[in-house]
Amino acid sequence: MWRYIKRLLIGKPLKTTDEGGQSLTKFKALALLSSDALSSVAYGTEQITTILITLSVAALMYQIWVAALVLVLLAAITLSYQQIIHAYPSGGGAYVVASTNWGRGAGLVAGGSLLVDYMLTVAVSTTSATEAITSAIPSLLSHQVLISCLIVVGIMLLNLRGMRESASFLTLPVYLFIVMIIFMIVYGGYNIATGNIHYHAAARMNAPVEGMTLILFFRAFSSGSSSLTGVEAISNAVPNFKNPKSKNASATLAIMATILAIFFGGITFLSYYMGIVPNGHETVLSQIGEGVFGHGLIYYILQLSTAMILAVAANTGFSAFPILAYNLAKDKYLPHAYLDRGDRLGYSNGIISLAIGAVVLIMIFGGKTSSLIPLYAVGVFIPFTLSQSGMIIHWYRNRGKMWQGKAFINFIGAFISACLVIFLFLLRFANVWPYLIVMPVLLRIFYKIHKHYKLVAKQLRIAEDSGEQEAKKLDGATVIVLVSNITKVTANAISYAESIGDYVIAMHVSFDENPEKEHETAEEFKRDFPNVRFVDIHSSYRSIAKPTLRFCDVIAKRAADRNYSTTVLVPQFIPKHPWERILHNQTSLRLRAVLNSRQNIIISTYNYHLKE
Repeated sequence: MWRYIKRLLIGKPLKTTDEGGQSLTKFKALALLSSDALSSVAYGTEQITTILITLSVAALMYQIWVAALVLVLLAAITLSYQQIIHAYPSGGGAYVVASTNWGRGAGLVAGGSLLVDYMLTVAVSTTSATEAITSAIPSLLSHQVLISCLIVVGIMLLNLRGMRESASFLTLPVYLFIVMIIFMIVYGGYNIATGNIHYHAAARMNAPVEGMTLILFFRAFSSGSSSLTGVEAISNAVPNFKNPKSKNASATLAIMATILAIFFGGITFLSYYMGIVPNGHETVLSQIGEGVFGHGLIYYILQLSTAMILAVAANTGFSAFPILAYNLAKDKYLPHAYLDRGDRLGYSNGIISLAIGAVVLIMIFGGKTSSLIPLYAVGVFIPFTLSQSGMIIHWYRNRGKMWQGKAFINFIGAFISACLVIFLFLLRFANVWPYLIVMPVLLRIFYKIHKHYKLVAKQLRIAEDSGEQEAKKLDGATVIVLVSNITKVTANAISYAESIGDYVIAMHVSFDENPEKEHETAEEFKRDFPNVRFVDIHSSYRSIAKPTLRFCDVIAKRAADRNYSTTVLVPQFIPKHPWERILHNQTSLRLRAVLNSRQNIIISTYNYHLKE
C-alpha cells in the first residue's frame, strides 16, 4: 500500500544514468534557486519601514538611504559570490570557502549557520506567503500556522520528485511574480509622472528628522538586509547546472542580482513616494499594489503571484540544504545518510530533514515572520562574512590577474557583513540570542560525529605492517536456539542450527503460572529432538530478556574457553501481509536488542514465512 502511495506522490525511480537529465538551464535555475532572493522584496522594504516608524512617520524618508546601502552590499556580495563560483565550482559555497581558507572550525560555523538558515528560509518564506494570503482573505488569519505547515509539506513532496520537475513547476509562479512586479513599478512610475499618484511622503528627502540616530538607521539597515538572503544559494548549487557549470551559474547569479536590485529599489521608492505606513493587518507590498492598481483584478493577481513566489521561495532552501548536508556528510561531520540519493536522484534525507526543521520553527514562532527575520539574517550574514573574508585569503595565496581588485571587492562585502552581524547582536539581541545556543550545540554534534567516524575507520582498517594479530581461528561453534513452543518454526530453526553448529542448545524461558504446560513442552521437545540439549529457565517475574541474557553470557564464556564461537539463533515467523505483523508479539525484537550489547555473541535470525 505504502509503495503505491509513494509512487503516486513521488513518481517512478530514475536510473543513475538519468542524472544528466536533471541538470538545470539558466532559465530553470533562475526559477529554482532565485525564488528566495527575489521573493524577499515582498518583505524587505516592510522590515525597514517597521523599524523607522517607531520614531515617527517623517523618519520613513530614511528608507531611501537604507535601501541604497543595501544595494551597495548586494553589489559586493554578488561580485564576491561570482568569484566563489569560479574558484570553487564543486559547490558548497561559504562552507567550502571558509574551511579551505580559515580552517575547519570556521567552515563548520559557516556550514552550521547555513543549515539552520535554510530551515529559517523555508519557515520565513512560507509564513510570508501565508501573510500575503491572509492580507487578501482576512478570514484565514487564525489558520496561519496550519497553512504554512501545509505549504512546507507540499514543497517537500515536489522536491522529492526531482530537480527537473520542481524547476518546471516553479517556472510559472516565479516568472509571473517578475512580470507583475515589473508591471507595478513601471505602471506606478507612469502614474507618478502623469500625476495620477500624488506625493504623500511625510518628509522630503534630506529633511531633518528630530530624534533620528545612527543606531536606529543601522537597525533599519540590518532588518532591510534580509532582502539579500538567498543570494548565496546559487554558489552552493553549482554542480546542478548544465555545462559549463561555472559560467552558467555566474550568469544566473548576475541576472538574479540585477532583477533583485530593480525590484528592491523600485518598491522602496514607491513606498516612500506614496507615504505607505506599515501596519499589522496588510503588508506594505499589498498597500503599494492597491495604490497603483486599485482593489481590482490586477491587485488580486499581484497578491496571488506574491503568495505563490513566497511559498515556492522555500524551494531555494530545499535546493541548497541537501547539497550542503552532502558536503558536511562527505567530510564526516553529518551522518552518511545525507550522502544517499533517493529514487528520483535527489538527496531525500536532506529534503525531509529540512522540512521537519522548518515545521518545528513555524510552530515555535507561531507563524510570525517578524519574529523569524532577525535570526534569519544572522544565520546568513555570518557565512557571508566568513566566505568573503576567506576569499581575501584565497586571492592573497593564489594571486593571479587583478587579484588586488578582487580582494578589495571581497573586503567591502566582508566589512559590511561583519558590521551587520555586530549590529544584529547589539541592537536585536532579544531576537537573535538563540544563535549563541544553537551554534555551540551544532558544533558539538559535528565534532562528535566526526570523532565517531574516525574511531570506526581506525578500528575497521586492516593494518599491513602494524604487527596486529590476524583474525582469530576458531575450533568450533556453539548455537543457542531460543524456543517459545514446539512448532514448524522451531523444528526448522533447530535443523538449521545443527547444520552450522558443532554444539546446539535449545533454551526455553518458563513462568510459574502453569508448570504442567511447561513440563509438557520439555517432554515434547526431548521426544522430537533427542540429540539436542534442552534448557528450561524459570522466570518468577515474567521477564524473558534478562534470563536469556544471563544464560547466553554463561554459555558464551564456556564456549570461549573451548575456543568456540557463540551464536544465538532467534526464530520468528513472518506473516504474508506486512500489516499483520503488529498483531503478533514482538519478543524477538526485544531479545535481539538486549543481545546486541554483547560483543562475544553473534545474533542470527531464522525467518519462517507464512503462505496464507
